[in-house]
This record gives sequence, structure tokens and C-alpha cells, in this order.
Amino acid sequence: MGLLGSIVKSAVTLNQKFNSKTQHSNKTQEEVLHELLKTSKDTAFGKYYGFQHILESKDMLQQFQENVPIHTYNKMNFWWEQQQKFRDITWPGKPEYFAKTSGTTGNKSKRIPVTHEFSESMRKVGLSLATELPNFPVPEEVFESHVLMLSSSSDLKSHQNGHLEGEISGINIHNFPDWYDYFYCPGKEIAAIDDWDERIKEIIKKAPEWNVGSIAGIPSWVLRMLQAIMKHHQLEYIQDIWPNFKVYASGGVAFETYRKDFEKISNKDLIIIDTYLASEGFFAYTANPNSMAMKLAINHGYFYEFIPFDHRGVDEMGEILENPEVFNLSQVNTSDEYILVVSTNAGAWRYIIGDTIKFTCLSPFEIKITGRTKFFLNVFGSQLSEEKLNNAIVDTANKLEVSINEYMVGAITENNLHNHQWILVTNNNIDQEKFANLLDDKLKSLNHNYEVARQKTIDEVRLKVISKEDYTKYLEHTNKKGGQVKIQKVMKDDTIKDFLNFFN
Repeated sequence: MGLLGSIVKSAVTLNQKFNSKTQHSNKTQEEVLHELLKTSKDTAFGKYYGFQHILESKDMLQQFQENVPIHTYNKMNFWWEQQQKFRDITWPGKPEYFAKTSGTTGNKSKRIPVTHEFSESMRKVGLSLATELPNFPVPEEVFESHVLMLSSSSDLKSHQNGHLEGEISGINIHNFPDWYDYFYCPGKEIAAIDDWDERIKEIIKKAPEWNVGSIAGIPSWVLRMLQAIMKHHQLEYIQDIWPNFKVYASGGVAFETYRKDFEKISNKDLIIIDTYLASEGFFAYTANPNSMAMKLAINHGYFYEFIPFDHRGVDEMGEILENPEVFNLSQVNTSDEYILVVSTNAGAWRYIIGDTIKFTCLSPFEIKITGRTKFFLNVFGSQLSEEKLNNAIVDTANKLEVSINEYMVGAITENNLHNHQWILVTNNNIDQEKFANLLDDKLKSLNHNYEVARQKTIDEVRLKVISKEDYTKYLEHTNKKGGQVKIQKVMKDDTIKDFLNFFN
């Protein structure tokens, strides 16, 4: 065991002891909201919605919710477009960066402001995650190994309004100090390569020079990278080139559909740490080695609210009601599913990110992401969340002993028939009729509404299987290749028909 690894692990453990405090949700979140309002009271947004009056009121939270409406991206972007040109619009100053999202919900890329305070919050959440590492059986040699971060390109684009643009992971790496190169790879030069295939070629070439102990990135693209390295260097396991590789920090999409394939390429039981790192903030991370649930960051510049993802908050299509019920952190439970609403030091106010979450624990506050509000299949009354879709795919794949990483599903009406069309991405041979029947049965057991819909409104469950190679061609065709790109799982009628036509 290396001396450096021992020193680093001891320092992290000591820091954890000094910083392990009980979370006081009410007081902590009230302090966060007070600081956000106080800092922004003289901005255009703050004056328009009366932040000073909110701060002086007897019930700050109630007044905040009465004064400031819930904001979707389109509503918030009305202000953010001005923030690109002028100072002091939704947050003091003028952001140096805007993060472009990858557009998983089918919309064009969004632009989210990245302020200095926002970047500091993300850094502090990362440090909080580091203080939890002693909870995991992390070997000391991992602490003196490289961290490989598979990000989007760090070659940011200059905008005519004077700021730089890129995906949030690229912005973070762009801002890494030079001393990060001591433990970070692939390094800023390779990370700046915009073309995904060229970047992977350089990573494959340099791989033998690195001593990688941990990797961070979206599972789909990390898996592709590791498989490409193994194929090129003719490896049986990834540890044949990186013997210290033990820790994988996942994020962006649900990990479970990738678990089996990660197990196949590793001769060690990997430590999987899930993270909730979005363009809008770094909200949560796994702190318990016995669970994939994530600890909510409640003292890092984010104020949270929660809209119940049922009749109290959304209509039958999953759209937000005009006056939904809204809860704060002290009012949530572990039974309901919620739409996450955040106010942040990037100048986002009561902003709907588009994710649905569920609490698994209230002390400390731990959550799991259950899906996207737009990844909600209810065209024919099936009421299927992404969580249930994932569970059904994983369960069916396990029963048939096959590997399914990616899938898409949509409701299609053809010849007066209402069908659910599934597309599975795999190189395994599959009995499609058997898979469809097992999948159908599992969804019925998971959701009574789906079972009723299958009897009344859904005529057939259809399945199409495509290879991983053909799926990659589709990603190239749609310009969806890259380290932080996420593909929508639930597609609209016309989108999934275009998808099928591409392969036909």
C-alpha cells in the first residue's frame, strides 16, 4: 500500500469525523433560502417578485411561494436570455458560462447559467462526497491512482454575448486548475477533442500510461469506452491494464440496466457510487455502501421543493397543474413520488428540472431518481413511470439471461390499433415473442393501471431488436454521440416511427 494513498485516506477520514453533523432540514433549508433571497433582492427578478418584502415577512417560505410562481424552462429562459446580455437579472453579475443541456426530452438544447457561486456549490458537494468515501471499502491504492472522467468536450464555444458555452461536465473540466493533472485523466488536451470517436482513439492509445483507480461518467458511454480499450489491447478484464480500478461513479441515467455488463468486464467487485449531477446542480450522491440511494445536499446553495407526481400535482399526461400542491423538505414522505423543484445560486427560481424522485430515507434525506416527467408513458392510460419501465426490462432480461442496456418505447396508433412499440438494443439472441410476453406480464404486476389498459385500450405489445452497432449508427445519424449524451427512453408517436423507419 502506497504512503500517499494512506495519507489521503487518513485525511479524508479525519475530515469526515469533523464534518459529520446531523441534518436539520427546516433550519438549514430556511437559511439557504434566506441567503439566496438576500443575495438576489436587488436583481431585476428579485425586484419584480418582491424579494425584500419576502425577507421581511413573518413567514418567509409561505410568502416566497405566494410571490414567485413555478417556472418551467421556457418561463425561466425569458429571464436567462436577458442574463446573457445584461447584469443583475436573476443573479448578481453576468455569468461567464452557460451550460447547454443534451436535450433528452426531445427539445433543443437549453442554456443554464453557471455563476461563480454555483461552481463553488458543485465543488463543495464533490468534497462532501469525498468525506463519505471512508464508509466504503475503498483500497488505499485507489487514493493514489488516477481518476478518469469521461466528460463532454471541454473545448467551450464563445458566444456573441461574451460568455462561453458547453455541457456542464466540459465546463467543470475547463475550470480544473493545472495541479488536477496530477491525478486526473485523460487530461485537458484529450478532453478538449470535440469528436467523440477521435477522443476515444486517444484514450485507447494513452490507456497503458495511466494508473486508473476510479472512473466517473454516464454508464452507456463509460461502458463503450472500456469495451473499446479491452478490445484494442486484447484484455480479458479491464484490471489487466488498470489493476487498481475499483470505484465507478455513475450518473445521468439509471445504472441497473448496465450492471451485468460492468460485472463482465471486471475481475473485482466494483464499488458503485451514484451521483445526481445535472446542468442545474450537483444535488445528491451515494453515501451508503449498502444502497444506491443518494444523500441530498441540503446545505450547498440549493433550496428544494417537491410537487407530488400524482393527481395533486399533475394531470393524466404528467403535465404540471396550474396550482399544484407543493411541499418542502419537512413535509415529504417515503411513499410518494415527487417532481423536484429547485432555487439555486445560478439564478434559477422555483425551477422544474424535469426529474421525478422518491425518498428512501428521511434521516438523513436520501433519494433515488425514478425518471423524467417526460419519460412517462400514459397515452393509452398505462401510467408507466421510467422506474417501472426500467424494473420490467431488468427483470425480463434477467429471466432470459440476456443483457439489455438501452431501450426505447412509445405508443403508436396504426390501422385503428393502439400498440406499445418497444425497441431493445442488444447483441444477444432473443426470443422476441417470449420477451414481449414476459415484459408485458411484469408491467401488469407492477402497475394496475397498465393491467387495466391492456384489457381495454392497448391492443398489442410489439418488439424490435437492434444491435449495438446499428444503434451507434443511429446515434451518429442524430448527432447524439458523446460522453454526456442521454437518449430519451419514452418516445412520441412520430419520433419512434422515424426511429423504426431509419432501421427499415
